[in-house]
Amino acid sequence: MTLPAAVILVLCLAVTRAAAAADAPDSKVPPALAKGEALFNANCSVCHGVGARGTTQGPPFLDKVYEPNHHADTAFYRAAEMGVRAHHWKFGDMPKIPGVTRDDLTQIIAYIRWHQKQAGIF
Repeated sequence: MTLPAAVILVLCLAVTRAAAAADAPDSKVPPALAKGEALFNANCSVCHGVGARGTTQGPPFLDKVYEPNHHADTAFYRAAEMGVRAHHWKFGDMPKIPGVTRDDLTQIIAYIRWHQKQAGIF
């Protein structure tokens, strides 16, 4: 049994849209996380990518290795405040991020954790 060309086209478009949606940053960030998003974009996204998806400069935070049971919030605070040696990826050491306050980090971490929940990391 063969499917008409129109049905095949519709199925292909649906799969393509679903794949693109999975790769696209979620634009529906809750208003309560807007400050964290802005701080992340200003201080972290150059290396860790829009929506924490990673770049050629730094790893994605949407990887199971960054779930709270493996990298607790404390690890994020320490990395930004003191820098961290590379230990999971081959991007090199992460320098400390000057000018980012502890309150800023609290907002950034909440934003990252939200993205991780959306991605099914935890």
